[in-house]
Amino acid sequence: MTQSPSPSGGISTTAFATLLLIAFMMGANHVAARLAFDHGVSVATAVAFRSAVTALVVAAILVAYRVPVALQARHRKALPAIGLLVGVQSLCLYAAVARLPVALALLAFNTYPLWTALWARVVYGQRAQPRVLRAMPVMLIGLALALDVSGAASGLGASGHWARLGVGVAFALAAGATFGMALVLTQHETEGLDGRLRTAATMGTVAVMALVAATAQGGLALPTAPVGWWGLAGLTFLYGTAFTVMFTVLPKLGVVGNSAIMNIEPIFALVLAWAILGQTIAPVQVVGGLVVVATVMWLGLRKG
Repeated sequence: MTQSPSPSGGISTTAFATLLLIAFMMGANHVAARLAFDHGVSVATAVAFRSAVTALVVAAILVAYRVPVALQARHRKALPAIGLLVGVQSLCLYAAVARLPVALALLAFNTYPLWTALWARVVYGQRAQPRVLRAMPVMLIGLALALDVSGAASGLGASGHWARLGVGVAFALAAGATFGMALVLTQHETEGLDGRLRTAATMGTVAVMALVAATAQGGLALPTAPVGWWGLAGLTFLYGTAFTVMFTVLPKLGVVGNSAIMNIEPIFALVLAWAILGQTIAPVQVVGGLVVVATVMWLGLRKG
């Protein structure tokens, strides 16, 4: 039976639990990816496996539900651009995960709401909503704490700290920037297009991009140890399952789009990375991470 939002304006318990499950799976996907990267898998290989399987699964859903494949002219123009942007975002985010503690990579990526507001202003002339402007300094302060910009928590000093983390942070911010642009194009150029069809097309494009990148690097780089295979299988399963649930179950639960509740993903990643990978960050960085997550959730949950 389809469940609607609760009378108070919130969402049902089932929908809330489903959103948390998706956030958990997405966080676990990145921890699994780090396992794969640490045992021989290249970033391009991981993205190719993940995206190809997800595209096939969503395509099967399209066939099963007999979703009509009807594209308007603007859809045909926008989908390749969106696919290219998501492909760059996927490669950059996994490149960040390969270089940084998983939670820090996701926190830097979580600046994408600010990038979204920027691109909407630049491309479509839309003014940022007041709440975005209010959130911007808070999020940046939280990110500065999380990334330990002074190098005090790491004990390396600013120069040593950024020599170690700078490239990874740049990849994570690039992922946030390209994802923000993809969201803006999706909102303005794919109106009326079934989300499952859009996802299948996007993931198919990303898979092709990743395969081309892997070929340019000498071919697919497969795991060199059993734990690497577990990581590759885990990231593929978790990512594919999360996206399948997102586009088949959530609409039936009365949840539209990607709820802000799922932005708790870095917190799940922090706990999983500590338990599985042994990654730890300083308490002040945890505080900064909580500020970033809380601000992003506030942006998504607050109305008006």
